[in-house]
Amino acid sequence: MIQQFINTTKALSDSNRVRTLAAMRDRELCVCRIVELLQLAPSTVSKHLSILKQTGLIEGRKEGRWMHYRLPDDRSSDGWKALDWVFQSLENVKEIEADQKRLKQILKIDLNELTQIYKK
Repeated sequence: MIQQFINTTKALSDSNRVRTLAAMRDRELCVCRIVELLQLAPSTVSKHLSILKQTGLIEGRKEGRWMHYRLPDDRSSDGWKALDWVFQSLENVKEIEADQKRLKQILKIDLNELTQIYKK
């Protein structure tokens, strides 16, 4: 139990992972959209997502060539206790508000177009 707590707090100790969780608060996101939001290399984003998934803070599913991630379905999980705390703590944080505005624009971009951006 203590190790799970330590792993969760370590997962939450990176601003890019916290921003990713905030972006997923109300939606499932394709990795390519997260890459666009964070402006990081796809491999870096994949590493962040792997850490979040290992701690149970997110779940993933593959659809065709795209990998999609979302917050866990089971809201009674220990992960959700941490997520509730994160979301409460991030209320009115300017960077998160800016990410939400940017994400609205990113969601309008076709997935095929987004993936082409990173192949160049």
